[in-house]
Amino acid sequence: MDEFEALLKSCRTGVERWVKARVSSRADAEDILQETWLAAFRSFPSLRDKGAFLPWVLGIARRKCADWYRACARRREVPLESLPEQAEEAPDYPLVEEALDTLPERDRLMLRLFYREMLSQKEISGLLHIPEGTVKSRMSAARTRFRAAYPFPKKGETDMEQNNTGKLPGILPEYTITRKEGPAFPVLFEEMTGWFIIPRLGEKLTWGMYDLPSRRLDVAYEMRVTGPASVHGLEGVAIQAAVIPPGEQPADGDPISDAVEASTGGQEEWTFIAQEKDGYTRFLSAEHIENGVRTLSTFLDGEEFMDNWGYGEDNRGMPVDLKPLGKIRREGSSVTAAGQDAVMDIVGRYEVTLEGTAYDTVCLMDLGMYMQGIVSEQYLDRDGRTVLWRRFNRDDWAIDRYGEKWSQLLPENEQITVNGQTYVHWYDCLCAR
Repeated sequence: MDEFEALLKSCRTGVERWVKARVSSRADAEDILQETWLAAFRSFPSLRDKGAFLPWVLGIARRKCADWYRACARRREVPLESLPEQAEEAPDYPLVEEALDTLPERDRLMLRLFYREMLSQKEISGLLHIPEGTVKSRMSAARTRFRAAYPFPKKGETDMEQNNTGKLPGILPEYTITRKEGPAFPVLFEEMTGWFIIPRLGEKLTWGMYDLPSRRLDVAYEMRVTGPASVHGLEGVAIQAAVIPPGEQPADGDPISDAVEASTGGQEEWTFIAQEKDGYTRFLSAEHIENGVRTLSTFLDGEEFMDNWGYGEDNRGMPVDLKPLGKIRREGSSVTAAGQDAVMDIVGRYEVTLEGTAYDTVCLMDLGMYMQGIVSEQYLDRDGRTVLWRRFNRDDWAIDRYGEKWSQLLPENEQITVNGQTYVHWYDCLCAR
């Protein structure tokens, strides 16, 4: 079965990511994968089109996952018809929960199973012991009543077209960052890594990149969640990100021009599908339009996707429950982290004063998680929202490309040391909601 082994090797990682994103229990996911490999091995001789191996194996994995959900349903039956009309659980998100609380419990259950538990309509049918057609009709009615209750943009509105960089100042305001006494507080951090938006219905924001030392706004994005979406059967939400080009292009030789190009790449817009599940946020797919050509990649597309959009083992994602772990220590401009090449941690509590408003924040530092030689500071308020994001480059980062150290390229910019190495402040990001 050399042919089987070769084909399985080519797609094994993608199938593992698919199952582990579908099934929250790691032990159960491993059992499902073993059953999938065994069933595929036994049935391989009957597969006529070997070029369809990946979708064929995913079909087997999907059936094995469905078997697992049915087994779970037998262990915890939910008698839908006897549910009370008032919810008993505590709200998680005020705006969404306020809207949900106005709906009948049957609507709330449908929406929570579909959007929070990420079950398919077929799986909900098995869990609740009702026909799939009934699930579809009740889901449709629940969505209609939720749309009427929740204040997200109605069909036909053009928020993305009406918004502009007027939400962001053209010049980065002066700000101060002051260490506060007392322990840092934990936060629920649900934003998508690097894009500042939460993968939840109704979310929208504008964010921009500011050059230093000029403090000029060089590029901005308008982003909003446009509705539910799915990739390879995994449910999430679609996020539209429209590029707002700079008023003037960075000058030739200005280092920020590379950051702007990396951020936009000449692309008119991005569309992501992302999800929050099991305490993690993760990208499932990324699609962009460049010069009129639409390109799509998903989490099954190997390291090319993972290098740009993946986070954690098997694209498990970014944990949302953050608290100080003591992995990184910071005293003034000196940062130390012992025994780890790449690490992220909350390093303290800070007051950030921006445009006359003081924000009580914690600083989330990323040492090399995004890219080796890169450090970021992300100041999060008590709601887990980004107030200010700052990037630092190791002094010799990409020196072959730029020809000089960053302390020579940007001598006026702030410097910090990380484990004794110099890092230079490059640019900042602000968000407007």
